[in-house]
Amino acid sequence: MAWSRLLAWWRLCLGLLSVLVCLAPCVNLQPAENINYNLVHSWADKLGTELFHLGDFITRRKEVQESFKDAKVVSRNGASIVDSMAKEIEMMMDLKVSAVRRIMDTAENTALSHQNDMADKMFSYYSAKEMLEPGDPVPPIPTPAPDMDKDIGEPLIYVQPKVVVLEPRPEFHNTPVNFSVSSVHVPVNVFDRAPDVIKAIQWSENLDQIFRDNYKNDPTLSWQFFGSSTGFMRQFPASKWRKDVPVDLYDCRLRSWYMEAATSPKDIVILMDGSGSMLGQRLDIAKHVVNTILDTLGTNDFVNIFTFDKEVSPVVGCFEETLIQANLGNIRELKEGIESFKPKSIANYTAALTKAFELLEDTKLSSRGAQCNQAIMIIGDGAPENNREVFELHNWRDPPYKPVRVFTYLIGKEVANWDDIRWMACENQGYYVHLSDTAEVREMVLNYIPVMARPLVLGRHDHPVIWSQVYADIEDTKLSDYLWDINQCEYQKADVLEYWQVHDRMLEPNEMHRRKYRRMKETWNQPVDSNVYQFMTTVSMPIYDRRENANITEEVLINEALWELQTRETRIANILGVAGTDVPINEIKKLLSPFTLGVNGYAFIVTNNGYVLFHPDFRPIFQGYILKPSYNSVDMIEVELLDDDRPARDFNPVLMTIRDSIINQSTGSKWMLVKNHFDEMKRVARIKRQYYWTAIKKTPFTLVISYPEQYGVSHMDIRADQEIHRISIKGTNLRSVFSGKRWKIHPDWLYCKHSNRTFKTPEIELLYFLERMSEPGWRWPGSRSAMPPEHAAAMFCDRQLMQALVFDARVTEGFSNTTSFNSKDDKGNEFKQRFGVTVAFLATHSGLTRWHEFHSNAAEESGVGETFSQNNTRAIDEIWYKRAVDQHFVREESFVYSVPFDAGESNSEILVTASHAVFHNEGGKTAPAAVVGFQFQHSALYKLFHNITGNACAVDDKDCYILDNNGYVVISTRVHETGRFFGEVNGAIMKRLLEENVYKQVTVYDYQAVCFESKNDNNASSMLLSPIFHLLGVGKWLLHTALWYIVQLLQWAPGVSSHYADMYGDSNDTEPPPPEPHPEHHARNGNGHGKKDEDHWLRYLTLHRTRLKPCDMKRELYTLFKEKDNVVYNMTAHACERPFVVLPIPYSNLILLVIDQLCPRDGTVVLTVNPQPIDYHFSVNDSLACYKQAREFNRMRPHSCISRHANESGIKLCGKACSIYVNLGLLLLCHILSRWL
Repeated sequence: MAWSRLLAWWRLCLGLLSVLVCLAPCVNLQPAENINYNLVHSWADKLGTELFHLGDFITRRKEVQESFKDAKVVSRNGASIVDSMAKEIEMMMDLKVSAVRRIMDTAENTALSHQNDMADKMFSYYSAKEMLEPGDPVPPIPTPAPDMDKDIGEPLIYVQPKVVVLEPRPEFHNTPVNFSVSSVHVPVNVFDRAPDVIKAIQWSENLDQIFRDNYKNDPTLSWQFFGSSTGFMRQFPASKWRKDVPVDLYDCRLRSWYMEAATSPKDIVILMDGSGSMLGQRLDIAKHVVNTILDTLGTNDFVNIFTFDKEVSPVVGCFEETLIQANLGNIRELKEGIESFKPKSIANYTAALTKAFELLEDTKLSSRGAQCNQAIMIIGDGAPENNREVFELHNWRDPPYKPVRVFTYLIGKEVANWDDIRWMACENQGYYVHLSDTAEVREMVLNYIPVMARPLVLGRHDHPVIWSQVYADIEDTKLSDYLWDINQCEYQKADVLEYWQVHDRMLEPNEMHRRKYRRMKETWNQPVDSNVYQFMTTVSMPIYDRRENANITEEVLINEALWELQTRETRIANILGVAGTDVPINEIKKLLSPFTLGVNGYAFIVTNNGYVLFHPDFRPIFQGYILKPSYNSVDMIEVELLDDDRPARDFNPVLMTIRDSIINQSTGSKWMLVKNHFDEMKRVARIKRQYYWTAIKKTPFTLVISYPEQYGVSHMDIRADQEIHRISIKGTNLRSVFSGKRWKIHPDWLYCKHSNRTFKTPEIELLYFLERMSEPGWRWPGSRSAMPPEHAAAMFCDRQLMQALVFDARVTEGFSNTTSFNSKDDKGNEFKQRFGVTVAFLATHSGLTRWHEFHSNAAEESGVGETFSQNNTRAIDEIWYKRAVDQHFVREESFVYSVPFDAGESNSEILVTASHAVFHNEGGKTAPAAVVGFQFQHSALYKLFHNITGNACAVDDKDCYILDNNGYVVISTRVHETGRFFGEVNGAIMKRLLEENVYKQVTVYDYQAVCFESKNDNNASSMLLSPIFHLLGVGKWLLHTALWYIVQLLQWAPGVSSHYADMYGDSNDTEPPPPEPHPEHHARNGNGHGKKDEDHWLRYLTLHRTRLKPCDMKRELYTLFKEKDNVVYNMTAHACERPFVVLPIPYSNLILLVIDQLCPRDGTVVLTVNPQPIDYHFSVNDSLACYKQAREFNRMRPHSCISRHANESGIKLCGKACSIYVNLGLLLLCHILSRWL
């Protein structure tokens, strides 16, 4: 009996032990086996199934798919599409050129007919900066009479501003304009009452009529203008001048459209005197001259700068033996190089001129550079000799032709050796100017433009048509630096106010890291579409003075001390200015009809230099509103990223070959494997794309289109019996299929447009045209571009797009119908309530978006549908649409789920967006027809997940995550982690997921990035200035002391900026972990005291200025392996060797990850998707500009080059001679020094 009891107890113990072994293994020995693979598998299956059933019911995807059954699927012909688009753009651009040609012709005739008119200094005109609107206060007439103006010797003239009525117009971005007159902008450095300026303003007023006629003939015209060589710009329609910066810096003569039209492409070598006499103000003037010359150059010009003393040295070391393209990045590099220049010893003009001529000769012989005009610019305070032998050897070999012009800029008030430096210019078809003050630099430097324009003018009949590089409508390219300086000042202000709030806590490593990371995130904000700037290209044409001779008055040196004014008739070849009109990039895009390319298809234009005019990855702005320093010199191979795993800037030869074909304006096609990033550069797709390209004739542009090969080769089309006119005949009311308010069309697509009428919204415009189409006699226009003059009142429509839109509207008419969603089915109501569904939506390939809001009660809740419709109107261009179509080829029966990246930081309800692609199949071909989807509350998804997993993920020994296909957290037990990249949450596990091929790392290079380098404030021009810098050091100490007292006073001023506490009190930032605290910080926060401890925060609050710098960065992005039945999903957890189980969630783009928390975790491993600078291992004096210059790409030179004319030698105007002013004070000082020394 006892034995049987003992046996029973023994069996019971063994049974219990077996249960414990099976269900709860010893944690210390095998902790990871707490994760039951089968249980996790059941969680994933149940979650995926329930979500799919929800989406299937809410979106009615099968009904939507069935509704497209009457459509047909046809092949997409890329070659035909690109050819058709190029012809549309060519037609539009021809109309702009015709308008500019009419302005040019009218201007030349008008100037000739008014050549004998007298300048009326009291002439009143519409000044863009001074004109008034009705009701504006009239400025008082200055009294007493103004003082005499010393420069012109006459009383200053006051003319009362004119009054004009201005009205905002949407086609001019709601700028108030007047279409009856033009307005005139005069730069601050130009006196508008000077005889030559006011006379040109007078006769150019006659251009208003041709401006009006042009606009009447082509209502799509943007701004028309005439930029005068005297400096003013006449612009139509009239508008007030908008200043981007406190000082008006705009001068039309420095704009690329003016410079490139006024002169043919040019190679320029700038020589800057480096002798010891170039000190103080002379050095400042010389640097200003160099910077102004650089501002006049464009991307078709080439330049280099050398300083010369005993030796000749380039200002940028790596540019020594070449001329570099004058794009914004290279110009910026040269300007920074000239900043640090310091004069040294005696200047060797012979060596400098020899170096310049040899470089220009080598450039021409090697077919590099502009291969057109060539010039040497000499900046100095006098030459010891004229170096005739150098010019005879290099420039006078083929008289009278002199291939290189020489322009000389004499610096300084008291100069004696002016005759030799003037001789250099006059004997080499150049121009000489004398500069004694920085205020006159711009006007004097610009004198070289009319000289280089002489061959153009002498040709008379040849007016080259110039298309500019893309640019932003800002006053000055220096605006970016100005805005960045303002931004840094705001940072310092915020730091001071924050210090008042939290005191020394803001100096803790965590706080400092958080603040730095937050500001870096702001700089990563690079919107592709922005309303801050309007980007455009400009077509322009030079305007010539048709006179061959003119009377000029100039000072002539009679003897060594006497100057006399003399008037004589001489041969001239003057340029009057440049005519042009803007072509907004958005207007070009509308002609491309993105509908014909389909989802994830796009088009872009490439210039002769290989730069993109526009591209879907063209990101010219950072921080939301600041232009990048080299924003308009983005090469096409820097945005088309091949999926070939090459290192940065090691471009694939196949891509280089395609680029050469494109810039040579050939026609061709090719497919390539590429990496497309999207969604703020945080997601990436690896796809095979087809490319087609062809030239836009009579322009330097080439059009390229691209679409995915997997689903872009076919597209939806309607059958003949579904055409608009046939269904109208059958009695269908076209407007009825667009009933209600729950629909919108793509705001950027051109469906139909009225040439002389604007509409409040695209939807109102569409309804207007649908009404017109129902009327008898409707005929489709033959082109989407503007009509010729005889059809000025016509309407323009995209027939194919309108047919598709009406068809889509008919077959989806019931989607947003209220009754169709108010089902009495208990299951449906359960779904809506249980998941917190807020809206269901549908978007079609024709740009139509419909939606339906769901409310928790019978009362209408405003805002849900409105919010969705405001942010999701772009149909196939929406992220959720693109991702759904890509997901279709991973698994057809699935939804794509996503949450905002900043979801964890948001205090509002998080919404989950789910989308599913609807494809139509016919005859073995398939094409995306639409995408359906819905939004629901994240809290409901979390609750569902919790209900499925029970408390298994709520205990301390497990961590459960739902991740999307790019590695972002959709569900976590810690809500603040929602939206974050999982590699920042748990880098060690993310690394394991990479090693096991759950995710693949994809490197994406950003060749448009911006970095920030410290400004060096100690660039003294010479050692003589060193006392000033000692004073600046004292001033800096005074500033620190004043800042310290301000903060101390703020502590006694409660209420000042108290709102900053909330701003900086967010504890849910998603930055990577900060570095370990420095021991010095702990020592500072200990018990030690003293002056050093009191003032240590000053170095953190003092503004450390930086400057913008173009740079390259890379992002490591991630995507799920697309291999079906990945073996990793069959692997169970195994102790701490593999402390997790990962499984795909069916019918979705999600994976379920369960981690054993009891295993040790390596917290030092952090993976991030944030951009990281690329280290090219530059030497000390190298830079990215040097690196790029050594690997420069091919380019196509402009077709027009007019650099010489046989009659130019007869023009003897080469600049005024120099008067010698004796400074008695200097003579006395020299006399005293000679006695002492």
